[in-house]
Amino acid sequence: MNLDPATVIAIIAMAFATYATRISGFIIGPYLPEQGRLKQALDAVPAAVLTAVIAPTLFNSPAELFAALVTAIAARRLPALGAIAVGVCAVLLGRQFLGHW
Repeated sequence: MNLDPATVIAIIAMAFATYATRISGFIIGPYLPEQGRLKQALDAVPAAVLTAVIAPTLFNSPAELFAALVTAIAARRLPALGAIAVGVCAVLLGRQFLGHW
């Protein structure tokens, strides 16, 4: 197996970038406000990122849209792990019966 030096450099650079983004939270965390508008905005970031990642996939096929609707209903009534399990099953059934493009 031959390793291209450019590939090794890219892997090392990606590892460094990943480490830098994770450690930056520990470095700047103490300086972030514990109350106020900025804290509210930062608290909303995880949901916004998750929505930005998931929303485009909803319209890939009817199965994904079906699974999203079923999961949303399950999330209102079940704990997180239960909603995840229902969502996975909904995707499997949706792809089986509604098809996957």
